[in-house]
Amino acid sequence: MGRHRRALGGRGLRELAAAVPRRALWWLAGWSVVEALPALCSGLLVAAAADRGFLAGRPGVGFAWLGGLGAVTVLRALAARAVFPHLAEVVEPLRDALVSRVVRGALARPAPDGPAEIARITEQVESARQLTATLLRSARGVGFGLLAALLGLGVLAPAVLPLVLLPLLLSGALFVRLLGPLVARRRAVVLADERIAAEAGRAFAGLRDVAACGAQQRVSAHLSALVAAQGEAVRAVGRAAALRSLTVAVGGRLPLLAVVCAAPWMVGRGWLSAGQVLGVATYLLQQLEPAVRALAGMLGSWLLDLAVVLDRLTAACPVPPPVPVPPPRSDGSGDGAGDGAGDGSLSVHGLRFAHPGSAEPVLAGVRFDLRPGAHLAVVGPSGTGKSTLAALLAGLLAPDAGRVLVGGQDPAALAGPARAARLALVPQEAYVFAGTVRENLCWPSGEHGDALIATAAHRVGSARLLARLGGPDGLIADPAALSAGERQLLALTRTFLSPAPVVVLDEATCHLDAEAERRAEEAFAARPGTLVVIAHRIGSAMRADRVLLLDASGPLLATHADLQVLSPFYRACSC
Repeated sequence: MGRHRRALGGRGLRELAAAVPRRALWWLAGWSVVEALPALCSGLLVAAAADRGFLAGRPGVGFAWLGGLGAVTVLRALAARAVFPHLAEVVEPLRDALVSRVVRGALARPAPDGPAEIARITEQVESARQLTATLLRSARGVGFGLLAALLGLGVLAPAVLPLVLLPLLLSGALFVRLLGPLVARRRAVVLADERIAAEAGRAFAGLRDVAACGAQQRVSAHLSALVAAQGEAVRAVGRAAALRSLTVAVGGRLPLLAVVCAAPWMVGRGWLSAGQVLGVATYLLQQLEPAVRALAGMLGSWLLDLAVVLDRLTAACPVPPPVPVPPPRSDGSGDGAGDGAGDGSLSVHGLRFAHPGSAEPVLAGVRFDLRPGAHLAVVGPSGTGKSTLAALLAGLLAPDAGRVLVGGQDPAALAGPARAARLALVPQEAYVFAGTVRENLCWPSGEHGDALIATAAHRVGSARLLARLGGPDGLIADPAALSAGERQLLALTRTFLSPAPVVVLDEATCHLDAEAERRAEEAFAARPGTLVVIAHRIGSAMRADRVLLLDASGPLLATHADLQVLSPFYRACSC
C-alpha cells in the first residue's frame, strides 16, 4: 500500500507541482472561493427564507432571501468564466515540461525505442495535459464546493455536524484503502499500451521479413495476446473502480439518512427549527451528496490516471545527470571553446556506411586524423555522403565498419549531453525556438554573459541581427518569421559559444552570402578547437588546411593546391 501511495504522490506529482506557475494557482484558488459562494450560502439563505419569510407570514422577505441565492449563483457563473485563462497558464507549462523530459530522456539513451517514445509524446503527455485540465476545471470546483457546504452547515446547524462528518471520514478511509489496487491496475493498463505500441511498431517495420519467413501466424498470435492482456488490465480497473459506489453510499447517503432519523428528535428539543431542517436538507441533497459522488468518480479515475501517467513518464524518461562543461577560456580571446571535453582531436579509421535497404555503401574507406586546431573542408558532388559523414562524426549514426573517435571517445556510444560537450554539429537547417535571444544562444551549454555574447556575435557576423532583435533579452516570438540566413547566424553564434572543442558545419552557411560565409568560417577557424566544414562553396576549401574530396573514385585527402593537380573534378570546380 505504501508503494502505491508513493507512486500517487511521488515523482509524477512533484514534477507537476514544479512545472506549474504559483501565480496561476493563487488566481485559481481565489476564483474557486468565489465559485463556492452558492454552496456556502445555499442552506443559510433557504433557512432564512423559511424561518424569517414564508413560515413567519412574510413571503416577500422569503423571496428576497431566495433572490440573494440567485445573485450569488450569477456571481459563480462569472467566476467560472474567469478561471479559464488561468487554467491554460497551469496546463500548458505542464505539457511543455513533460514533452521536454521525454525528448531529453530519449536523446540520452544510446538506443531509444522509437514507437514507445512516440506513444509517450502523443498519448501519455497529451493524456496528462487533458487530465490536468479536466481535474482543475471540475474537481477543483466540486472540492471547494464541498468544503464551503460543510462550513455553511457548521454555521447553520452545528448539532448535525457529527452526523455528517463521521460518515464522511469513514468514506474517505474506504476510498484511501481502495487507492492501492486502483493505482496498480491503472499502471498495468499504461504498460500494456506501451508494449502494444512497441511490439506493433516492430512488427509493421519488419512486415517483409515476417512474410518472407512465414511468421505471420506467430506474430499475429503474439500481438493478439498483448491486446488480450490489455483488455484484461482494463477490466481489472473496472472491477476495482466498481467498489467506489460503496464510498459514495457511505459518504453521500448515510449522512442524509442519519439527519432524517434524528431531525424530529432535534426539532422537538429545540435544537433545530423547521427552516434549519430545510437548510440542512439543502446542503445534503444539493451540495454534499453530489459532491461526494463526483469526487469519488473524478479522484478514483482522472486523478489516478494522471498520477500513473506522470509517474510512468518520470520513471521511463529520467533526466540525465548534467554533464559538467568547462568554463569559457579566459585567455583574452573571448571564445567559448572549452578544453575539458576531450582534447579536440578527431580520428576516422576505415569508415564504411550504407543506408538501410541499399546494397552499395555511401561511404567506404574514409580515414583521416585531425589534431586539435586542425581545419578540414569536405567537398564533393551531391549524394557522395558529405552530410552522412557529418552525422557519423557527430554520433547521430553508427558506422557499419570502422570507427570515429572524438577526443578519444566513440560519439555514438555517448549520451546526448556528453556528445554535445565534445562535438557541436550545425546542420543546414538551423534550429531556433520561441524564446529570448539569450535562451537560444545559451542552449544547451549554459548561461553566458552579455560581453561574451557580444564578442561571439561580432566574430561570427550576427551583431547587427542581435541588435535588431533587441539584444540578448530580445524576444523571438515566431522563429518562422526569421529568414533561413538569420536562423543560421543565430545557430552559428550559439555554437561559437559552446564549450565543444570540435565543430562540424554541415553546409551551415548555405543561406549566407559569400562574404558572410567567409567571416563565419574564419571566426570558427580562429576559435580554439578543431573545425570540419562540409563545403557549400569552393571558398570554404581554399580556406582550410586540408580538403577531403568525396566522389565516385573514392575519398581523397590533400591540400587545396595538391587536389588541383590530383583531381580533374576538383580542378574544374576551382576554376
